[in-house]
Amino acid sequence: MQDNELMELKANVETIIYRNEHNGYTVIELDDEDETTAVGIMPDINAGETVRLIGYFKPHPTYGMQLAVTTYEKSMPEDIAGILNYLSSGSIKGIGPATAAALIKEFGANTLTVLENEPQRVAKLKGISLKKATDISKQLRENTGIRELILYLNQYDISPSGAVKIFKSFGSNSIAEIERNPYCLVNSETGINFEQADRIAIKLNFQSDDKIRIRAALAYVLSHNLNNGHTCLPKDKLIKTTAQFLALEDEMVSYALEEMLGENSLIGYEAEGNELIFSTDMFQSESYIAARLKMMMRFPAVQIQDIDKHIEAIESFNNIEYAEMQKEAITQALSKGLLVLTGGPGTGKTTTLNAIIKILKDKGQKVLLCAPTGRAAQRMSKVTGEEAKTIHRLLEVAWNKNDIPEFKRNEKNMLKCDALVIDEVSMVDAKLFESVMKALPLGCRLILVGDSHQLPSVGAGNVLDDLISSEMIPVVQLTEIFRQSMESLIVTNAHKIVNGELPELKRKDKDFFFLHSENKDIITQTVIELCSGRLSNAYGYDTYKDIQILAPGRKGDLGVNELNNKLQFVINPKDSEKNELSSGKKILREGDKVMQIRNNYDLLWVKDNGETGEGIFNGEIGIIESINKRSRIIKVRYDDKVASYDFDFAVDLDLSYATTVHKSQGNEFEAVIMPLLDGAPMLLYRNLLYTAVTRAKSLIIIVGSDTTIEKMVNNNRKNKRYSGLKYFLWENDDE
Repeated sequence: MQDNELMELKANVETIIYRNEHNGYTVIELDDEDETTAVGIMPDINAGETVRLIGYFKPHPTYGMQLAVTTYEKSMPEDIAGILNYLSSGSIKGIGPATAAALIKEFGANTLTVLENEPQRVAKLKGISLKKATDISKQLRENTGIRELILYLNQYDISPSGAVKIFKSFGSNSIAEIERNPYCLVNSETGINFEQADRIAIKLNFQSDDKIRIRAALAYVLSHNLNNGHTCLPKDKLIKTTAQFLALEDEMVSYALEEMLGENSLIGYEAEGNELIFSTDMFQSESYIAARLKMMMRFPAVQIQDIDKHIEAIESFNNIEYAEMQKEAITQALSKGLLVLTGGPGTGKTTTLNAIIKILKDKGQKVLLCAPTGRAAQRMSKVTGEEAKTIHRLLEVAWNKNDIPEFKRNEKNMLKCDALVIDEVSMVDAKLFESVMKALPLGCRLILVGDSHQLPSVGAGNVLDDLISSEMIPVVQLTEIFRQSMESLIVTNAHKIVNGELPELKRKDKDFFFLHSENKDIITQTVIELCSGRLSNAYGYDTYKDIQILAPGRKGDLGVNELNNKLQFVINPKDSEKNELSSGKKILREGDKVMQIRNNYDLLWVKDNGETGEGIFNGEIGIIESINKRSRIIKVRYDDKVASYDFDFAVDLDLSYATTVHKSQGNEFEAVIMPLLDGAPMLLYRNLLYTAVTRAKSLIIIVGSDTTIEKMVNNNRKNKRYSGLKYFLWENDDE
């Protein structure tokens, strides 16, 4: 049998072995000669039904060969024996063998029709209440409804799994809702985008200037711009962008927007002479954060007494002397209960934080530490000597009934702590920060640590920058570089870059090296040689664990995509002893260095000590240990844990010999190599260069053009982010 050869089977369903009620994934056993097990999205299939399945056989590491179903058809039993078997199987809650026999005796071949459409007749039978009969009717109607929806949506190329999500949102009225407004499908719960809904609308004869279409497009443009970091958009910009997207006049879009603002389906907010437009969700998130922070300032944590004496005791014990701004930070954190501590490399953030933690613990306070990524949490643990978790793990991420991640720790189940410290706050987006604030108990101290010059979060929001620029939150910025850090060119050059000065490029005796070239082929070859052997030979660095190539963007000859292909060819070439897998345009091979490119909250992993858990998050870097084509499983090692991926999730993995600077946030590498030549102007700016340099722990080598470095240093134009947190903090709550 060839791999993935499509097969067709027709048989009765013997048993439902397993069903995920959230997404419709079902495992069934067929009543055929081979007792075939079939798996797939089959939400409405029940025991006793006759089914026609199309799919391919694949081996499961535990359960053997299974038919992976791609499409299916089913028919309800029509003869009395089939109906009796179906109802006796337990597929319909509330009906067992005895009740099934009584129903058949009363209604004969019409039993299923009566059960679905005439519950009042069923309720006349002994032992069946009207409520029970109504519940049975509802079950049958839902089974029929989801089957009809799957068939209906097939004409629009929407998969059965997509149909399940839609049915969960709209129930038995799904088809009617779609035909009334196909754009109702455009939301995160269904996974349908605007273009798909637009194609349905065209087939349903909706006009291009239909008000329903314009209103949906306004909401879609706002939602789409969350991916660009914006929690809101200026009114004029939203109108113009939406009009261009729909190829309509601005006036038509403006009229629809005013309607939506009038009914509060979108929220308008005046800020510095500009009207910002929010979705209700993002408006509530940022306004909640602001309100919660202002409450913390009005009702602060209990002030720690004798702070100066505690500082002196630590200085005496460790034979150190804190700088004035470090003492100020410690005092602010312990007296006001809310602090943003920021500063570049070598300015003593960690030393300051350790003093705060020690004093709090000496006072018997419970302190929790967290960071946005696994690597950042690990580094935080290392430098503080205390356990640090990812924010997701701290808040105990879980799944709701719509397969949307949410947190068990919230306003009804708050964290158990007296103080919370969050590191790398520049990476924290508005929605995640809102979740933290909801789980923060009243009277809890909050210390936010980050570098305000780093790139902002991947998700929407501008949390750290808004908190600082609002001037409403206590902020201490450490600027003094300590003497021992002055010996590092990484540190001194990072500070030069952030201050708009050219870094020192001619020194060859430190930890910051510049190799000049204006030729992209020479730059590429140099980067490959450094990564594949030169640095390992000179410094003993591990090519996989210690060395990371950081590029400004993904495209072009010096972009991440091209570099990864060339590095894979050199570092981990094709080998008959190594299994590999094609996924889109990339090849994944055993031994490849890879990165998880989106959060997967329910991906199972096992640690070397036997501990198990769930969740691999965006930005985590690992190595492919094995690719098993029979079981269709990829195993990836992330530090001390191994995660198992079904082939279907291979799209979540990217080669990561090289990665973008944006994706490197929260990580720190022994050695960083950065190719730099002319590229997209929106990627050649100061903060990006600064972020890349500060990812290097022991060594950075920039290969390329000093003109490009100068251009980046002189370009202090940050990517503009529209957000509302700063303005909400400015609001006078007494007005």
